[in-house]
Amino acid sequence: MKKNYTPEKELLFLALGGSGEIGMNVNLYGCDGKWLMVDLGMTFSGNEYPGVDLVFADLEFIEERSKDLLGIVLTHAHEDHIGAVPYFAGELGVPLYATPFTADLVARKLEEAGLLGQVELNIIEEDHGHIEIGPFDVTYIPLAHSIAEGNALLIDTPYGRVFHTGDWKLDEDPIIGEPTTEKELREIGDEGVLALVCDSTNVFNPNPSGSEGAVHRALMEEVARHEGKRVLVTTFASNVARLHTLGEVARETGRQLCVAGRSLDRIIEVAQDNGYLADFPTPVDFDTAMGLPRGEVLILATGGQGEPRAALARIAEQNHPLELVGGDVVLFSSRQIPGNEIAIGKVQNALAARGITMVTDRQSLIHVSGHPGRPELEALYSWLRPEVLVPVHGEMRHMREQAQLGKSCQIPSAVVQSNGDIVRLAPGEPGRLAQVRAGRLVLDGDIIVPADGEAVTMRRRIAFEGVMVVVLARGERPYIEAIGLPLDEDMTDFIEETQDDILKAIGKLRGKDARDPAAVHEAARLAARRAARRWAGKSPQVRVVMPGASN
Repeated sequence: MKKNYTPEKELLFLALGGSGEIGMNVNLYGCDGKWLMVDLGMTFSGNEYPGVDLVFADLEFIEERSKDLLGIVLTHAHEDHIGAVPYFAGELGVPLYATPFTADLVARKLEEAGLLGQVELNIIEEDHGHIEIGPFDVTYIPLAHSIAEGNALLIDTPYGRVFHTGDWKLDEDPIIGEPTTEKELREIGDEGVLALVCDSTNVFNPNPSGSEGAVHRALMEEVARHEGKRVLVTTFASNVARLHTLGEVARETGRQLCVAGRSLDRIIEVAQDNGYLADFPTPVDFDTAMGLPRGEVLILATGGQGEPRAALARIAEQNHPLELVGGDVVLFSSRQIPGNEIAIGKVQNALAARGITMVTDRQSLIHVSGHPGRPELEALYSWLRPEVLVPVHGEMRHMREQAQLGKSCQIPSAVVQSNGDIVRLAPGEPGRLAQVRAGRLVLDGDIIVPADGEAVTMRRRIAFEGVMVVVLARGERPYIEAIGLPLDEDMTDFIEETQDDILKAIGKLRGKDARDPAAVHEAARLAARRAARRWAGKSPQVRVVMPGASN
């Protein structure tokens, strides 16, 4: 590797996102002076960045080397793997590669961003499609996951083969798609695998993730036993196999299907356009659904993660055309994503308060994960027999655990890396060579800015500590606004004392400081902040305005 991090006669791996965290997957492979990107995802901010919804990996490293970037290969259509495409693909200016279902969803994103036709989007055959991109020969290897057309990538290079799993599981009854068989995976292992770059999400799960076929049977039984009740099922919109199951459940239990949620509408449309859900029942509209006998409707709704604007939250708050009453049933056919517990609990409490029955995957097998448990990881290790294991797609605890698991299964070497670590896979002993910048960006309103930039940092401080505005007008007592301080009953006394403190602090200035607007400004700011700390135990952001002076 050259000093400017250009790959030489070697095979490098670099994660800019998705290593040390779950989500925001962006992976780079370097070889013979060129780079190949695998996935370009994003994540949701939760409460970490106030006022921000979307978080992206900072692509500065590869943007500075975009002339050496050959393309972006997408493994599947989950947002943490494709969500950043419409925000960065145009700037990177390289071709995209994806199987038909993923390509269709990406094309719609590009169209919404006004980029359709400006970004080259190549559709690859779904079953073992092959592409040659510079020194990289890439073959799509279908694997089961909780979305249509989940794929691993078999990446051949002059220095060895990489099996990049993407998100995956083993499923003998996947409902949708035909995953690569054990025999085929063993054959890949027989041909030799240098490195396995592998999903770590469920490494602590001692059991297999389970089959979509088993979920099909459990959902059928669960809906059937609530005869005469209105049943709502919430699930991940992208899980086409689950949508297929719910269509069959509706038909076989004699219920009309009603769909609530734009993301569900979009996925159903894209799936049908690509040959899936061919027998999916035609949904009825909201008015028709509400006019049917309670036991003759099955509602499919978004919002299983507690999203406040999603259909389920609005139904729970009785702010939606679809209604549930005491005795009706909500089935949570989805897992609880870490960080969403409070939001989900709020929705579930609202449902419980109205006497609505809830069933989750803890009470019934109405959901299985799309990621491998330990037995599945161990099986894949034994089939592929890689020389090197590189855990990705997990927090540090997940990746270290998978490294230990791999070594216990006789994988000779495991490299635990983080975002920004450049890892040499071959030739020679695999290991980390260097670390480059791998930060985060956020979509703040309509602008992409650094996650640690002044605007977001200031907003976070204001959210925790509040803000004060002090106006110093010549010949008048300071005007003070205090926002977010817990002083409702004492606010008048607080402001009067703070005014006195500010005047005293300014009055202590001597000589040129007394005439220096900057010195006056700082004296007022510190006095106001000390008063807030004394009264409220808070250290708010203080803004001092001095009409007629330079602030």
